[in-house]
Amino acid sequence: MTTLVFTAPDAAEDVARMRRAFATAAHDFQVTPSGREVWGWQGRTLGRRAGTSWLRLVSAPSERAGGRLWEGTALADTAVPRSVPRPRLRNLLDWTCGSYAYRAELTELVTTPAVVAGSPVLDRDPGLPDAWWRDLRAASRALAAVPTDREAVRQSWIDRNFRRFLGIDPPRISECTTGHADLHWANLTAPTLIIFDWEGWGHMPVGYDPGLLHAYSLTVPAVAARVRHEFADVLDTPAGRAGELVALGQLLQACSRGVHPRLAPLIAHRVEHLTGVPVPTP
Repeated sequence: MTTLVFTAPDAAEDVARMRRAFATAAHDFQVTPSGREVWGWQGRTLGRRAGTSWLRLVSAPSERAGGRLWEGTALADTAVPRSVPRPRLRNLLDWTCGSYAYRAELTELVTTPAVVAGSPVLDRDPGLPDAWWRDLRAASRALAAVPTDREAVRQSWIDRNFRRFLGIDPPRISECTTGHADLHWANLTAPTLIIFDWEGWGHMPVGYDPGLLHAYSLTVPAVAARVRHEFADVLDTPAGRAGELVALGQLLQACSRGVHPRLAPLIAHRVEHLTGVPVPTP
């Protein structure tokens, strides 16, 4: 699924709860947190530097712990080849306290900055070198070859939501690949490529990952054009266009909740270009 917001929880008690759990993990791992807090999707995760590592805490109500998002980082560490650049996992810790479950992940610290900090949407042309784009293509190819039964995008979502958000009949996806599922500019570093946030990776329609990255680039047309050029062999095929539409549909769903207001009309325009059908009015 696409990323929505990077903010602390609204409730002060949830902020305090997450900070207490984070301190528990740091104590058990025998590391000392420093630097700023980095909150993830709707305050569900909290990350911070811890010496030469990065400590990330994931939280969920205890009855909803486990499953695809919970296990993604650990499974990627063993299943995805090292040719796909990402932080190495050093340690894991699971526990339950009260009505919440927690997973702490200690990974190697990456000092190379994200292309965009704190938002998936591109805000400028980062001037990425040709070698960076070659590395991104190579990583995508290597990831595509990984066998997995993890479903990052489900046909059931497509069937339920295509008419509502795209105004067209849902396609039956027949060409799939393995991908990252949250390929955006806050999850990519530069000038050296490293890919963050592996909780959602898995099986998805061909074209979903590059379509998502292209959508998050629409605010900077030159970079959007570069994404399309680099992944033309995927995006300029019928299967690739279908996968791109799935990514755009999920972003339109996020936009309907008030997320990415600047991006929303650009996504709608892209959808209409691909389908020839006006996007339904919310």
